[in-house]
Amino acid sequence: MMKQVHSWVVGSLATLTILLVSVAPAHAVKVEKVVSPGGIEAWLVRDNSIPITAIEFSFRGGAAGDPKGKTGLASMVSSLLDEGAGDLDSQAFQDRLERLSIRMSFSAGLETFRGSFKTLNRNRDEAVSLLRLALNEPRFDAEAIERMRRQITAGLKRKSTDPNIVASRVWRRAVFGEHPYGRPIDGTLGSIADITADDLRGFVASRFARDKLIVGAVGDITAAELAHMLDRIFGDLPEKTPQPVPDNAKTAAEGETYVVQMDIPQSVVVFGQQGIRRDSPDYYAAYVMNYILGGGGFSSRLYTEVREKRGLAYSVYSYLNPMQRAALISGGVATRNDQVAQSIALIREEWGRMRETGPSAEEVADAKTYLNGSFPLRLSSTSNIARMLVAMQYHDLGIDYIDRRDDFINAVSLEDVKRVARRILDPKQLTVVVVGKPERVEPTADAPEIES
Repeated sequence: MMKQVHSWVVGSLATLTILLVSVAPAHAVKVEKVVSPGGIEAWLVRDNSIPITAIEFSFRGGAAGDPKGKTGLASMVSSLLDEGAGDLDSQAFQDRLERLSIRMSFSAGLETFRGSFKTLNRNRDEAVSLLRLALNEPRFDAEAIERMRRQITAGLKRKSTDPNIVASRVWRRAVFGEHPYGRPIDGTLGSIADITADDLRGFVASRFARDKLIVGAVGDITAAELAHMLDRIFGDLPEKTPQPVPDNAKTAAEGETYVVQMDIPQSVVVFGQQGIRRDSPDYYAAYVMNYILGGGGFSSRLYTEVREKRGLAYSVYSYLNPMQRAALISGGVATRNDQVAQSIALIREEWGRMRETGPSAEEVADAKTYLNGSFPLRLSSTSNIARMLVAMQYHDLGIDYIDRRDDFINAVSLEDVKRVARRILDPKQLTVVVVGKPERVEPTADAPEIES
């Protein structure tokens, strides 16, 4: 959980990041594999122009592994790792981070537990010591636990009235049922209240292991220096720990429409169906297809039909979500209550039109040009590059992926996109959740209950 820091701290690192962007073109990135003496692997991009080091890391296995009844455990751990460690209580630990201009944060995703670390090189030795303490010797003091519990509880209460969050949670519950994918990452009021210090310690002991670790590093650091750092930070973690692996998720609802009544002037709509796995040979064809359908912002078909031609919504979008145990193509729109029915009908129509006739050759060419041209913007800072290095390892894309990515996009043909659209898109299977007071929208099933 990112903590507040003084503006001068943020400014100093932000300035250095801007300098890095200006001197390191994204496609000039050279990725180096580093293995520490203790056998810990990381991928490194060196840049000697500015004296900073950024590390991003993930442990495979996130909130989907939370025990039933203790949802939100991974998320609560992420909020507490930098709230005191070793002989430093919360205030001392946070003061040390602030004084040394160190950025350190943790977050729990559905399938990974992530960490982020950035430091000026002159403070790197002490920064490494603090990160090692956070991962190996978190205190989980009673005061910090209760303070974070209050913050999380307040956040959950706010989210219970947020139509966007309610729509997303109801959709996942409807589609995934009791599978871990159907549970909220940040837990419920009841589950957060039941989490103990022993639960938090048990999570760290059972989930932080070197065989689940993925590391990306960027900055003014040599391979030898990074290798030493890896052993200092992660070397004391257990080599392996048993970890629950969720079953493949089977969708519990296909093609249903659910309505959750909420007294708001504008309804929020979440829609989606089964998608395509990241390791599928057809993934890049689906990626291009989705850009044309709803992932391309102002240029997408959904935006053109719903927003530009009819002014029904400020934005409408779709995206691919290839998880480890399920794959989705999903999207959303928000519009006035009297325009919801028309908006949903248009989305289904465009879904079906893409399935039946596919895109034009010009649409495919334009999509490929944009997807290749915009990719360097995703590598515009040390932290972004480090996150990309982690993602490349997580999805097994290969150490030369940045150099080869354009080729994958360019290899997609018009016929590939048409074939994939026929394969995965089906407006009859589109599951829709509406939160608001929509007019002329008839639910086909009762919306599942979700806990606050």
